[in-house]
Amino acid sequence: MTNHQLNFRYFAVILVLTALLGGCAPVNLKPGQTQTAEQALSVAADMSNTLEAQRYLLKTADRFQNTGRQQAARTVLQSKALTSLAPELTDQYRLLAMAGAVDLQDAHWADALTGSLSISQFERYDPDLLTRAADLQAKTYTLAQQPLNAALTWIALGQKRSDTDRTMLNDQIWQALKRTDDQTLQRQAEKTIGYEAQGWLELATTLRQPGMTLEAQGKAIRQWQYNWTGHPAAANLPSELALIARVVQERPERITLALPLSGPLASAGASLRDGFMAAFYRDASARDYDLKLSVVDTHKKPFDQLYDELRQKSPDLIVGPLEKEALSSLASRDALPVPVLALNYLDAGTQAPARMYQFGLSAEDEARQIAERLNTDGLHQVMVLIPHGGWGDRFQQALNEALADNGGVALKTERFFRTDNFRADTAELLGITTSRDRAIDIERTIGLNVEFEPRRRQDADAIVMVAQPTIARQFNPLFAFYYAGDLPVYSPSLVYEGTPDPSRDQDLDKVRFTDIPWVLNNQDPLRTAASKAFPDLTGQLGRLFAMGADAYQLTTRLPLLQQVPDSTLQGHTGVLSMSSDRRIHRQQMWAQFQNGTPRLIPEQLTPDEQPADTVQETGIKE
Repeated sequence: MTNHQLNFRYFAVILVLTALLGGCAPVNLKPGQTQTAEQALSVAADMSNTLEAQRYLLKTADRFQNTGRQQAARTVLQSKALTSLAPELTDQYRLLAMAGAVDLQDAHWADALTGSLSISQFERYDPDLLTRAADLQAKTYTLAQQPLNAALTWIALGQKRSDTDRTMLNDQIWQALKRTDDQTLQRQAEKTIGYEAQGWLELATTLRQPGMTLEAQGKAIRQWQYNWTGHPAAANLPSELALIARVVQERPERITLALPLSGPLASAGASLRDGFMAAFYRDASARDYDLKLSVVDTHKKPFDQLYDELRQKSPDLIVGPLEKEALSSLASRDALPVPVLALNYLDAGTQAPARMYQFGLSAEDEARQIAERLNTDGLHQVMVLIPHGGWGDRFQQALNEALADNGGVALKTERFFRTDNFRADTAELLGITTSRDRAIDIERTIGLNVEFEPRRRQDADAIVMVAQPTIARQFNPLFAFYYAGDLPVYSPSLVYEGTPDPSRDQDLDKVRFTDIPWVLNNQDPLRTAASKAFPDLTGQLGRLFAMGADAYQLTTRLPLLQQVPDSTLQGHTGVLSMSSDRRIHRQQMWAQFQNGTPRLIPEQLTPDEQPADTVQETGIKE
């Protein structure tokens, strides 16, 4: 063969490949060859047989999931090609969709999937898939804010499979029941049939009686075990309940409360002390254990020195300090002979010594909850207003990190001072300034006056406003003035003074904010009693009082929160939990201003829902 013939054949091959890649001929890729969701959908669209096309897409979605390409799998599974599934493919699709929603933590997808789920759905799968199907089903219910259905799914799994890890299964059931609200739990208990489910529901309802102490819970657990001897949870209690019985016997009996009771932080220290003592005096079980409390003033004495003096008196626990500098003085120690429940947090990145627990009204907790709420409401691109200063720096960092964790982003962050021109700050945040500058440039270029109406940037889903009430009341009306009145506004508790003031707070209408139960719910006996004894217990001092009361509750529950994953404490400052670094985190409530008054809103509220259809009275009176 001559060189001329070789070159001609080589040239011919190139022409054929070019035609194929350029779209002159169809590309018939097999499932293992498609690399993107778009390729897979294109191949399926070319298939004449709908059933085979759907099978092909499900097989491709499964391959994407198995190779870690969850976003591509979601695109395929949510495509129009799979909206009207052949009946024989429905179960396969549902399993893949639940796996996708769980892996991506897509709450909206999970909520949509639960519309066609039943508790017994997982039983339709082969025995080798049964446990995985039940687990995905329960986690999908959890993601969709339906913890009771998650618990019922796991209970049903325990009845179907005797080879499951009973300890882990019982822990999952218990945590799901704990996340179920009282009314839902009570309604289910009244209609449930079946020994195992009835036993679980009775246990859950018994242990959430109002005002139940840790000791009362321990007695109730033992009584339940006696009444339900044959129940699978009686012989294998959930880890949290087993630990409660043990912790009751090991609770600290000598506690030292170390707070600044003089100096610039005296009022804060006094509120914390009063809240702590109020919770102590309401705890009838404390007398059964001869609990002894002592209170010391931390002002004007280095805390590391004071700690060494206090440990000589052999307390079981030291609660304090409040001052960040005092807390930092203990951070260099490898371990603490006497455990410390600090009422503040070390700086991010600073490792706490062993036996140090940290609890406070953390701004970072609120930033995280705002980001989570935005994700729940399907809002991912936000504009942010934050004050200048160290506190603002911490809030901004925590918010940005939490947004990233929840698939969100801060498109624009505007920092402000109290003395700023807020109109200018708002215009800059919303892109009005940029819009005006663009019009001016056009006028200069063409040499003519241009009729111009400024526009805000159109890519934002929401606004996060971090401001005190006097400032927030000025910012919120400006959002509407600058064409952003349709964007939902989210704020931390900083936006609310803690006492209803409708005439002034009307300028905050529609703002959604997170705050502690102590502020947003007056159905609390301790709050009612405290308000009578301390008439001035409002605003930040009231929040500190609630924090002091929670600090007392934590003294008996630190081992429980540390050793039982997902265990929580219903506190006055929120639902309390502990991370692996022994930091206490809080999950607060949500409210929305209406006619100048906060109203509770549900766990999930989409932007297009009308506030009047979803809010509930907080019970706060003028």
